[in-house]
Amino acid sequence: MKVGIIGGGGIVGSSAGFALQVGGLVHEIVIVDANADLADGQALDMLHGSPAIADQVIHAGGYEALADADVICITAGLRRKPDESRLALINRNVVLFRSILGDIKAKGMKPDAIVLVVSNPVDILTYLAEKELNLPQGRVIGLGTLLDTLRFRSLLAMNLKAPATQVQAMILGEHGDSMVPVWSSASVAGLPLEKYPGFTQKLGADVFQRAKTSGAEMIKKKTGAGFAVGVSIAEVIHAITLDSKRVLPVSTVQTGCYGIRDVALSVPTIVGGAGAEKTLEIDLWPKEVQALKASAGVLQKTLGDVLASA
Repeated sequence: MKVGIIGGGGIVGSSAGFALQVGGLVHEIVIVDANADLADGQALDMLHGSPAIADQVIHAGGYEALADADVICITAGLRRKPDESRLALINRNVVLFRSILGDIKAKGMKPDAIVLVVSNPVDILTYLAEKELNLPQGRVIGLGTLLDTLRFRSLLAMNLKAPATQVQAMILGEHGDSMVPVWSSASVAGLPLEKYPGFTQKLGADVFQRAKTSGAEMIKKKTGAGFAVGVSIAEVIHAITLDSKRVLPVSTVQTGCYGIRDVALSVPTIVGGAGAEKTLEIDLWPKEVQALKASAGVLQKTLGDVLASA
């Protein structure tokens, strides 16, 4: 398995590269960045540690190095300027993202490659990648609410003093303000969350609010998320590498799940060797379905604004 990381010089891309190195499942990792020296430095730093981890090929390269990549992970993105509107930032990132897609296509890519979109706004960019790359269905995946879900689970575990790996809970919908916590199936070690010792509705609401605003918290405290998003990226790529059929809340262009179409957002999705192989319409409370459809509506409006500005 060869993985290329575009934007691999930055905190998100380099964290993803390191998580993949430590995982030891990916054979080759190539770091691509507009700053060639930074890309080379990140690759060299990882290479120096390889004797203690796994026998992997780790190097920097240009877009031509992605022509035979099995997975292309796009993490490059721009940050908001002072007094810049959210839509203006989105439009700038769309311009950058489309130029990246153009470079990928110009240098060539495997017909069965999988593209993992991490750059924000991830749902909008996942939709654009799906439409512009003409890959088979399921071959374009957005990281979506997987990071939000891991944050949610970790914070529930911390507050309940429970093992984090035994907390099961999902966030679906937009990776953004309209994200939807799924309380109906949340559990700890098989026990419904509401019956776990120490859980209260207020605790749940407080935990979700912190999970929802964790991105801003990370920017304030350390300029942005790195380790957790790197782990999230590795979880998706490892599921592809191992064809493990893991059910993950990742973003794909919807074709009818929960009655939602023609917009990318996160629903429970089986991820394996062929990418996003199937979406699962698990039972949700009616108010959760309503919130998910409302989230789709928010994204469709944003997408309409972006396409109108293009």
